[in-house]
Amino acid sequence: MARKRAEKSPADIKLKQPDRAAPTEQTLLQLAEQRNLFQEAQKRQEALRKSKPASKDEGDAEGPALSPTAERILETLLWTVCLATLHFTLDVLVHHQYAISGDQIPWSTVSKRTGVAWLVFTLLFYTLHPHASNPTLLPGLPARFQPVLRQAIFFVTSICAGCYLIHITNRFGYLAVMQQAPSIGCLWVWSVIELELPWAVLSLAGAGFFLWWRGYDIK
Repeated sequence: MARKRAEKSPADIKLKQPDRAAPTEQTLLQLAEQRNLFQEAQKRQEALRKSKPASKDEGDAEGPALSPTAERILETLLWTVCLATLHFTLDVLVHHQYAISGDQIPWSTVSKRTGVAWLVFTLLFYTLHPHASNPTLLPGLPARFQPVLRQAIFFVTSICAGCYLIHITNRFGYLAVMQQAPSIGCLWVWSVIELELPWAVLSLAGAGFFLWWRGYDIK
């Protein structure tokens, strides 16, 4: 049977100060400095860096870069798919509001209108949305006026679309509202998004003034 080790109390353990004396033999750092190991390692690293092309390093780290045209196409698809989804949603909501009780939503008609709206928005977005590959909207116009022209187009569009949407929902019959409201609503939303904040607020204020001036209600 193994003999049990005698247990010592903490009071029996003698405390000692650590040895703070300098080492009597050469350390690894001193040996490395004597043999110039650090300088040789630095030279070796610089030689490897020079032998490796910089473009290859960037390609491995960041991956293949897309061309500006490809980025513009992908951005257009992303935005227009979102706008088409909004058009589909608004179309369904309008049918729920104006359809006669018991009538079913014509899904094939709604889908066709959404597809047509997606094609139209793709053309408009690709042409009007600012992008690095599309800095010039109107040839011959100085570059400093190109953003101003885009903002002016979106501002006028947002005012016209907002006021017209308010007008048709208050004055036109349900058939005209069902056919026009989703597209006009999407155009209004997109135009406001494209505007800078002060112009977006001003355009919404203009639509609100038109609503008050004509005595219309938000249905």
